[in-house]
Amino acid sequence: MPLFKRASAEFFGTFWLVFGGCGSAVLAAAFPQLGIGFAGVALAFGLTVLTMAFAIGHISGCHLNPAVSIGLVTGKRFPASELPAYIVAQVAGAIAASGVLYLIASGKEGFSLAGGFASNGYGVHSPGGYSLAACFIAEVVLTAFFLLVILGSTDERAPKGLAPIAIGLCLTLIHLVGIPVTNTSVNPARSTGPALFVGGWALSQLWLFWVAPIVGAIIGGLISNFFFAAPQPSVREELSR
Repeated sequence: MPLFKRASAEFFGTFWLVFGGCGSAVLAAAFPQLGIGFAGVALAFGLTVLTMAFAIGHISGCHLNPAVSIGLVTGKRFPASELPAYIVAQVAGAIAASGVLYLIASGKEGFSLAGGFASNGYGVHSPGGYSLAACFIAEVVLTAFFLLVILGSTDERAPKGLAPIAIGLCLTLIHLVGIPVTNTSVNPARSTGPALFVGGWALSQLWLFWVAPIVGAIIGGLISNFFFAAPQPSVREELSR
């Protein structure tokens, strides 16, 4: 399939991840009595990946995340030559989703970006007040294990057809751990979309949510190569089975 079509699938898939995940945080978690809370937001992020993995996994591999794409290159499951197109599509999808979410959220009286708009942050902008170092470590570790689950569940030796479930549940678990620390990124595109609308502190702290997930993804890819590697098809080919 042409790269343009696969990148387009990444655009729409990342749109869904950011709109569904961040949308649940901005819209559904805002009600004191009926809000879905951290657990609901975590589940929402997992469900976006689960549903899109079934919808576009056979087309693009359903990366939805620049760090994942880089980790798959490191794990020798994705060609580096296609990396720029995927990253551009993912970031564009995240920005578009954040724009649509802003249009919806701002339709309610009293809405303010001062609430964070689901942006990621450290220090005073961490939900639990965690330090820069703590947030960096959390993002690296969580992303590394995310890559291990992605590479392992799409391994040709793994049970067939269950990879989307494993990956979606892994992202849910990641958010259950990470929301109090950084509001959970593990995805530079997801962090970029909301930060562009919030500006200020969110943009000044955005660097961490590019650097740490990418470092973690590379570590995950290297661990997979060193300990578990075997000749593999691409993730897209595996998810299409």
